[in-house]
Amino acid sequence: MARPLHRGVSGGGRLSGNIQDYLEDSQMKIKTDKDNSDKISKTSSDHVSLSLRNPFQFLFSDNSSSKQDSVENGFVLSDPFAPANSRNRHMLTLLLLKLSLVVIVILGLSISLLWTLSLTPASRSPVIRGYRRLQEQLVSDLWDIGELSLGTTRFKESEFCPLEFENFVPCFNVTENLELGLTEGKEFDRRCGPMSKQNCLILAPPKYKIPHRWPTGRDVIWIDNVKITAQEVLSSGSLTKRMMMLDEDQISFSFASSMVDDNIEDYSHQIAEMIGLRNESYLVQAGVRTVLDIGCGYGSLGAHLFTKHLLTMCIANYESSGSQVEITLERGLPALVGSFASKQLPLPSLSFDMIHSAWDGVEWDKKDGIYLVEVDRVLRPGGYFVWTSPFANTPASVRDKENLKKWEFVRNIAKNLCWDLLSQQDKTVVWKKPSKKNCYASRKHGSGPLICKEGRDVESPYYHPLEACIGGTRSRRWIPIEERASWPSRATLSSKELAVHGVLPDDFTEDNINWKSAVRDYWSLLSPLIFSDHPKRPGDEDPIPPNYMVRNVLDMNAHFGGFNSALLDARKSVWVMNVVPTSGVNHLPLILDRGFVGVLHDWCEAFPTYPRTYDMVHADGLLSLQTVKQSRCSMLDLFYEIDRLLRPEGWVILRDTTSLIESARAIASRLKWEARVVEIESNDDEKLLVCQKPMIRSQANSL
Repeated sequence: MARPLHRGVSGGGRLSGNIQDYLEDSQMKIKTDKDNSDKISKTSSDHVSLSLRNPFQFLFSDNSSSKQDSVENGFVLSDPFAPANSRNRHMLTLLLLKLSLVVIVILGLSISLLWTLSLTPASRSPVIRGYRRLQEQLVSDLWDIGELSLGTTRFKESEFCPLEFENFVPCFNVTENLELGLTEGKEFDRRCGPMSKQNCLILAPPKYKIPHRWPTGRDVIWIDNVKITAQEVLSSGSLTKRMMMLDEDQISFSFASSMVDDNIEDYSHQIAEMIGLRNESYLVQAGVRTVLDIGCGYGSLGAHLFTKHLLTMCIANYESSGSQVEITLERGLPALVGSFASKQLPLPSLSFDMIHSAWDGVEWDKKDGIYLVEVDRVLRPGGYFVWTSPFANTPASVRDKENLKKWEFVRNIAKNLCWDLLSQQDKTVVWKKPSKKNCYASRKHGSGPLICKEGRDVESPYYHPLEACIGGTRSRRWIPIEERASWPSRATLSSKELAVHGVLPDDFTEDNINWKSAVRDYWSLLSPLIFSDHPKRPGDEDPIPPNYMVRNVLDMNAHFGGFNSALLDARKSVWVMNVVPTSGVNHLPLILDRGFVGVLHDWCEAFPTYPRTYDMVHADGLLSLQTVKQSRCSMLDLFYEIDRLLRPEGWVILRDTTSLIESARAIASRLKWEARVVEIESNDDEKLLVCQKPMIRSQANSL
């Protein structure tokens, strides 16, 4: 097994001295590599552009262009390191080498192919599988030959982004959208164009510190880790901001702080009572497991409900400073940047048991109530919509005609959606979505939104426009929350529920067993690495178990959500953002029905979150999936995005085919990650790549 990794170290060396000196040394190394590259470009006219999908491309590279396009493992990439064209005395030697390789490759493949075709049909199948493995080995060998011919120029270390990228969130540009004339909430829409990608490494802020361990990190964060000023914390202009207390260089969150005229514990207790429960601890028994919090403040409701075994995902608009999503994620709680001003949320219908909205700024009375229709789409049958607003029917709002008009509009839309008004206390209202479909047919003609027609209600609403019709009623997943198994039994779906998703019970059981074994292997692999050289290793007087070494995981290719389930079964104190790639099979409805959280996403675009928001990134088979689909982005693009999402000293675990893992390891070294390849027992076709991102801060005022 390869040498151990160390926290905060790249390339195996131990970081000592001032971090600024380390950065200067790194930049000097990059400059030296650049000078060497320039010298090479003056003495060599050939540049090799490799491709695993087309492994012979480097044999036929065009020397007439100063920049060449390559296809790397199915990911399209324009190589930024192609040297300039120049004649030299090595041209003839390189040309002869290329021609020799061409002849060898063509002869070898031709003979092996003719031999394969000459086999009988009965014996051909196993031999073809062996032949394909030989092809893969040939690709790997050609890759190695190509790397030798390239020398060090191809894998030159990546550069650092400018300081303004510290909190860069691609695809969300409010200023640009406003200049395009987009208003009424559309300025917050997600728009991913060619300029939304970054081709550099985003540095941590100068005073960035490793977050506190869970659960301390849920209630205390470092102010320098997020883009918020002390003045914003101390400002009394927002109730949610008054929930924070500034203590030197830290922000503390307290459940006893002010929110909606009371503390958060009393507020959640009030919601439970309005539903008819003794307190919030009984929400799980009532069928509530997952909550969508629209405009969540800084995640305090979700932090409190987390202790009651409820999983709350925050969703809020992009904010350049004082972001609700960034601070919620810094606390180690689920959150996404998102807006449903004009597009549906990237979630299937019937996704959440409860939807909460308090002082969110959403204009629910606009666009004929289409925002409430979207809430209804993602709310499960029998689920609850909790709304706290100054427009609710309070004595103060009744005296204001404009507020009264808004309240009447929202109440009428809710009635037309067949929601049952359960209770109203002060500024908080609770509605319940119907468990049965009878109400929709009994409504007066033209009294509310129609039922969506076949084809209009989609399970993969990625960039899908808002629909003014009621969705989910035709779904086989229409199961009232009170009829579902309560948590944690819900995580194991019955055979009847699996049949709804087209999954065989044996496949589901095997997946769970495999992931339980994988989690044991992952933890046994990472634990000694973390505790062998950890800057915040617990002292003997206060030991912390390895279960707390990560708080959140981004699973980039979640499949059935088996990794999430195995972590919970192993009693790891961690939650998982389960991502289902749009290029693969959509198992997100199954994942959500298990009581987990997740989202659809195209990995050729940036993930809707701020930099440095996940402790661990995991991907099983994602590289193969992207390769098969001949994706429009490169593997390097994908790794830049992973680096943006990962916290300093965070971990990456990739599982894929041997050839792809070897390619990924080379890219990881470019990104200054410490990486090693781990063999998988009884599996020669796949390997693990385990990486750690180093702690590198920007130079300005660096500690």
